[in-house]
This record gives sequence, structure tokens and C-alpha cells, in this order.
Amino acid sequence: MQLRPYQEEARLKVQEQWDGGVNKTLLVLPTGCGKTIVFSKIIEDRVKLGERVLILAHRSELLEQASDKLKKSTGLNTALEKANSSSLGSWFRVTVGSVQTLQREKRLKQFSNDYFDTIVIDEAHHCISNGYQIVLNHFDKAKVLGVTATPDRGDMKDLGTYFESLAYEYKIVDAIKEGYLSKIQSLTIPLNLDLSGVATQNRDFKASDVSSALDPYLEQIADEMIKHCKDRKTVVFLPLVATSQKFRDILNSKGFRAAEVNGESKDRAQILEDFDKDKYNVLCNSMLLTEGWDCPSVDCVIVLRPTKVRALYSQMVGRGTRLHPGKENLLLLDFLWHVEKHELCRPAHLIAQSEEVAKKMTELSEKEVGFAVDLEEVEVKAKEEVIQDREASLSKQLAKQRRKKGKLVDPLQFEMSIAAEDLANYVPSFLSEQAPPSEKQIEVLEKMGINASEIECSGKASLLIERINKRRDAGLATPKQIRLLENRGFRKVGSWKFEEANNMITRIAANGWRLPKGIIAKEYTPGQ
Repeated sequence: MQLRPYQEEARLKVQEQWDGGVNKTLLVLPTGCGKTIVFSKIIEDRVKLGERVLILAHRSELLEQASDKLKKSTGLNTALEKANSSSLGSWFRVTVGSVQTLQREKRLKQFSNDYFDTIVIDEAHHCISNGYQIVLNHFDKAKVLGVTATPDRGDMKDLGTYFESLAYEYKIVDAIKEGYLSKIQSLTIPLNLDLSGVATQNRDFKASDVSSALDPYLEQIADEMIKHCKDRKTVVFLPLVATSQKFRDILNSKGFRAAEVNGESKDRAQILEDFDKDKYNVLCNSMLLTEGWDCPSVDCVIVLRPTKVRALYSQMVGRGTRLHPGKENLLLLDFLWHVEKHELCRPAHLIAQSEEVAKKMTELSEKEVGFAVDLEEVEVKAKEEVIQDREASLSKQLAKQRRKKGKLVDPLQFEMSIAAEDLANYVPSFLSEQAPPSEKQIEVLEKMGINASEIECSGKASLLIERINKRRDAGLATPKQIRLLENRGFRKVGSWKFEEANNMITRIAANGWRLPKGIIAKEYTPGQ
């Protein structure tokens, strides 16, 4: 099977981490980008080296999906470690294992600590739980790969307590731009749903409280669906099975062909097949379909189970992000959830790389109530406004920088100048990133013209060095050039070419370090 470019890059980056001595690493791929295919090819690489591999998951659907994809993409068969099935004595080099089975002491003791050379954890955001940790601590000599969809900052900090690095991340916005996922439109519905009185449990909204808060609005939500998604194939996520069943009945009374599935549904497989074949056009569920189920023809998702967890929100929306013939986009119906704190995941969180941009995107979307907006376009506008806001708020700091006589550039000023959102919002996730910058990093940064004393951790230092090197390779202005020109009033110097900046500096120097005649710094654009 031919891997896509980003999949092949992910495969190589994971192997590089292991070869470099980092045994526990993460791979982040959005739902619909073929994470199972990627780790199948990684497993194939390890089997060719003579290793024995364990794929660890917490649900039967994930184990079955992994076994099926592995067979189709590599030809490798698997042994099963679940309930009455045991992989011991099997000549297959790959085992798919249920964490619920393997965590049992009697079962786990049958395996030596070095029985598996490599462990792959599907849906790795679950691996911090006690059950997973019991299994992982037993096989403490194995290399570990955790695979997950886009996590939020809190998830990454949790994962960083176990994993040592992030080998590779492919962002959903890149997948959309490069044509591997469906475009996403968000439609804000003018219906205020009050969650201010909903309690939290395990760091998320309590499902039973959400259900009570949601119940009075179900009829109105169904009426909004008639207006906006009557002709779409829709999946609805609800907080409780009872709420899901009630909403199904409401939808059917209004002319939809709605079905409902839950963990106790005896005919679940048949309902899912019928939905896939368009017997139903709406499928209601209570958090059952977040993992291990694919139906690419879904082109509308409604999240009526509000969450603070970005990974969970991404999983729900991910049921509709896959490409399908004739599918133009994925529509998200987004309601005006009222919460006391800005912690609720909204469509903006799918592609925004910071809470600041997500908040701005949500503000812009809510100004277009009743109209579908393209998330990519909203993100571009939100980024521009955030940068403008930052520039205004940092004007005093930059003014102070102009009066400093130091030869090194403040990293904050450099980040603002090149509009580096990832640098400005960087928070270390892994222990290795949280350590102070190394002497080598400080030396390299100061050689590049950056004041390293203002950088608190090695992770930030590493990211900054990588960014400056990429800019140098692209022929863009250096940190010192940017500071010198911005201190003289030029704008957006971070986007200038090296030669453009060098030419202007040469002209200023030749004019006694004054602006050349006819040059208005704040209006100047190179090449014009």
C-alpha cells in the first residue's frame, strides 16, 4: 500500500525517535487521516526486524479494526489476547490485546517483561488510566507508540507525564488544505442553551446534568435541523441513552428517518449498515460512535453533548470529516452554549492552534448567526485580528526594546514580528522540554541574535532554533535585521526577504543611520 506523503513522514519520524533512544513517543493524526494504516506500516517495519508487537486498545471495535487494516495493508495476521483467547504459543508476531483482559494480574503474569518488543496504543489519550499503566509498567522494556487525534493542551500535559516526545503531528487544517479531509462549515444557530448550572465530573461536564439542561430545547433543535440539514446525512451526539432515544422519536415525528444506537442495542450492526445504505438519514447516539466507526458519507454532525475535551470533540466531529464522492463539505450545527467560563469546545477549536485564535474565531462566527461559514476562512481572519490585538498590547514593550542598547533580540519581539502563533503560545508537555535551555542551545541562539536569557525551557529553545533555521533556508530576514528595521518604524519585516532587509539597512547606514529621503517607514513595502 502506497502511503500518503504525511503518512510516510510520520512513519519515518517515529522510527527516528526509537533509533535515537526515545522509547515512548506520540503520533498525532486527525480522525480520518489513516492513523491505523500508519501504525500498521510501522508494525510491519518492526516485524521485519524480528520483533514481537502488541496493539493495545480498550474496545473490541478498535481491536477488530486494527487487525483488519494490518492484514489488508501489510498481509500480517494477528493473535488475539482477549477473554478466552490467548496469544501465548501463537507463531504470529503481532497480538491485538484488550487492556481489560491484560491488566488482570493472573493474565499478565503469564508474560515475561520482555515478551513484547514494541507496543502500539490506539486512542492513546486513554493510556494514562490505571488499567493501561498496569500493562505498560509490566512490559517496561518495550518501545511504545501512542496514537491519538488532535489533543488539547491539557491532554498533552497529561500524556507528557508518560510519553517522552511527540514524534509527529499532522494538523487538521493542513489535511483539509491538502485535500485529504472534507472542508468544514460551521453554522451558528441562534438558540441559547444554558450550561451555567451544569456540574463537572472527571474534568468534563456531567452527562446527567447536561441531559437535564438540554431536554427543554430538543423540540427547537429538531426544528432547526429541518431548516438546515433535512437533506444531509447527520450524526447527533447526545449525553445519555434516554435523551438520544427521546430525540430520535422527536425527529421521526417531524419527518426525519432517524435511528438510535447504544451499547445495549442488539441490532446495532444492522442499524449502522442501514444508515450507511441511507435507510436512515439521522443517527442518534450517546457517545457510542466516537471511536472505531467510519461512515464517510456523513456530511453533518451535531454535538449535543458539550465537552471541554478537545480530543473528544475532535473524535465526534471526525465522524464527518472523511472524503466521499459527491460530498462538498461537512456542516457543523453549533448552538450558542452559555457557560460561565470559556472552556467549552466549539468548531473553532478543531483548527485553531491557540485559545486566543479560537475565541476570536467563535466571535466572528457568532456575528454570522444563521449563515454557514468556512472554518479555514474564519481562521485566517481571526489570526489577522489576533496579531493586530497583540501588536497593540505589546506596543509599550516594543517601545522599551527600542531604547535598549543590548545587541541581542528579545524572543517575544521576534515571535510577534514573524506572527509565530505556535511560539507565542508554546507550553512544554514533556519532561525533556521542561528543563532549562542547554548550554549548546544558549550558544546557538545567541549566535543567531536571540537573547536566550528570556527563554525558560529547552522545548521553547528547540522550537525557536528550528524556526530560525527554516527562515534562513527560505531566505527570510534575520532576527537582528527585523529588530533594526522595526525599531525604525518599518512594519511586517518578518515577512521580508533577507536581501530586501539587507538592502534597506545598507541604504539607512549610507545615510548616516537616518531613513533615506522619500521613505515613510510605516507605509513602506519592499518591491513597491
